[in-house]
Amino acid sequence: MQPDPSINSLGAKQPERWLCVSLHDVAPATWQHCQNVMDAVYEVAEIPMTLLVVPAYHGQCSAQPQFEDAMGKQLAAGHELALHGYFHLDQGAPSGITDWFRRRIYTAGEGEFCALSEQEAGERLTLGQRWFEANGWPLSGFVAPAWLLGSGAHRALKARNDLQYTSTLTQLIVLPEVHAIHAPCLTYSVRQAWRRPASVAWNTLLSRVTRQTPVLRIGLHPHDAESKSVRLSWQRLLARALTDRSAVTKAQFMRDWRSQRTDARLPQRRSPRAALQC
Repeated sequence: MQPDPSINSLGAKQPERWLCVSLHDVAPATWQHCQNVMDAVYEVAEIPMTLLVVPAYHGQCSAQPQFEDAMGKQLAAGHELALHGYFHLDQGAPSGITDWFRRRIYTAGEGEFCALSEQEAGERLTLGQRWFEANGWPLSGFVAPAWLLGSGAHRALKARNDLQYTSTLTQLIVLPEVHAIHAPCLTYSVRQAWRRPASVAWNTLLSRVTRQTPVLRIGLHPHDAESKSVRLSWQRLLARALTDRSAVTKAQFMRDWRSQRTDARLPQRRSPRAALQC
């Protein structure tokens, strides 16, 4: 019989810890690249993932039978589909140099929900929800592109009762209560060559700092399997995390959190304050 990894050398039960792996920007235009990333994940372990699906990626309608059929197969395989913006494009005008840098350079103009009004954000959430319903897909969570949520989007999310969670770069947010759970995310930036080694170094450091965190996330993007150094970096971090963490989708973690919220093993609720706002 193999030893139980949840039992330490003194015979005490170790506290349970979780790993949530997400794949961002899933759409017909990116699906082939996304499959390459999923294949690279499977080289480490076949784990459930949360696929962040964009209904009209950069204005291109995702309502394509072949793509929708592929998403249905991912659900059947045990993965989760979550709503990831609507257009994945920020078409608003930045209000200053800091805002311009964040919305045009740092996020490459994709922070769609950073500056929307409450009405605009609500309308796009509803359109995305209807797309999920038309395909018969369950919808538990919404993640804003680049994790940027402005005050309007914040209010739109609080006003709804059909979503269980959203997330920022450092937190999972339970909805509609807006309870924040500390859940840092390891994620890479590969758009420019200089960002790749910087991302590898940063995530190596961050993985050490967050080693004891109850909930850890890895956020992957469609081109994260193309650079060998980046791919090997996150594969190593994934393999290391899986030695003492349970891999679950975000929706599954939220279900467990709700059913066991009084269990001392689960991370305590924290006030998100302005966590939802960009």
